[in-house]
Amino acid sequence: MKTEWDYTNLAEAYLKRPEYAPKAIQKMFEITKVGKNFRGGVSSVCDVGAGAAHLTLELAKEGLDVYAVEPNDAMRANGINRTKEYPNVKWFEGVGENTGMESNFFDLVTFGSSFNVCDRQLALKETDRILKPGGYFACMWNHRDLEDPLQKGIEDIIKQNIDDYSYGTRREEQTEVINQSGLFQEVQFVSGRIEHTILAEDFIEGWKSHGTVYRQSKEVFDKINREIRTYVESYQKEYIVVPYTTRIWIARSKK
Repeated sequence: MKTEWDYTNLAEAYLKRPEYAPKAIQKMFEITKVGKNFRGGVSSVCDVGAGAAHLTLELAKEGLDVYAVEPNDAMRANGINRTKEYPNVKWFEGVGENTGMESNFFDLVTFGSSFNVCDRQLALKETDRILKPGGYFACMWNHRDLEDPLQKGIEDIIKQNIDDYSYGTRREEQTEVINQSGLFQEVQFVSGRIEHTILAEDFIEGWKSHGTVYRQSKEVFDKINREIRTYVESYQKEYIVVPYTTRIWIARSKK
């Protein structure tokens, strides 16, 4: 299934991405009442733009019936491989605006670092269609701490190579966007901090998955990655610690 942004060349690098902050994910389970300690029966969740299964795995470990929707073949193949030991996960081809899922079926619909690559209003309309009455929507991202010295250095490299560099919608406050749909009740926001300890080499390779940078710098993307490599290697550390904040916006359907 074709989308505006093709992640095929970024799929392998996505495996180096960090997980979401456990406290933030647990808070999402508490609010939506789909976690193993809160549901009356087995809840169903549609994970849209599931990619390499970073969020899908957290949902699967919670014992939920997970329908993972991903348009890109290479990303979906990686996700399938990572969740192969979880019989409660099924994979499908689809997009946020057209998941192909059954109406009024899900207790929760999630977008893990994928809501920003959708037409957000169409994705919210599709989400409401497939949610059960009173079901929940949640979108989330991991945001690097740009005040961290290493991360600040990387931001300087990016901005030196891309005029008018934009983070796009992934760092925006999502509340008003959700409210504009008129489909959901009051938006709740939760966040959690996580420090991701990673091999410096894996962190460097992970930058090859940065779609926001890639879309704005195709001609100099390889140059940016070379400069990031040189900069990170200058720290002369085998492992580095990368601080992130997981930010989640959650809202219940009005229907």
